Amino acid sequence: MFARRHLVKCGSLAVVILATAQAAGAQEDKTSLFKVITVKDEIVIGLTTDELKALGGTDASAVAHALAQKGDMPVWQYNVHRAQNGELQQAPTAKIGLIANSSLRVEPYTTPYAVVPHQ
Repeated sequence: MFARRHLVKCGSLAVVILATAQAAGAQEDKTSLFKVITVKDEIVIGLTTDELKALGGTDASAVAHALAQKGDMPVWQYNVHRAQNGELQQAPTAKIGLIANSSLRVEPYTTPYAVVPHQ
């Protein structure tokens, strides 16, 4: 009886630890989306947590500030696509260069679809 109860507790603990580790891994690979409004159009870009840290922040103002300081910035453009299973997802479509003088505003962008990280 004791061994069975101990086995169930250990199994439950293992499941909790595994779920926590997976959630932490997903957080590290998180891609944040931003809408960049230019003179001609609006585009959605994605930046990983590491890319945002390199810019000096994790919000839209950090992206706008880095773009203004650097003058230009290579980023991944994101669009809605269908996955192989038929579900819609926000996926990277092209690596593009943003130019500071044509970008008017950077805003956070939310989507109801799953976001596919870029490489």
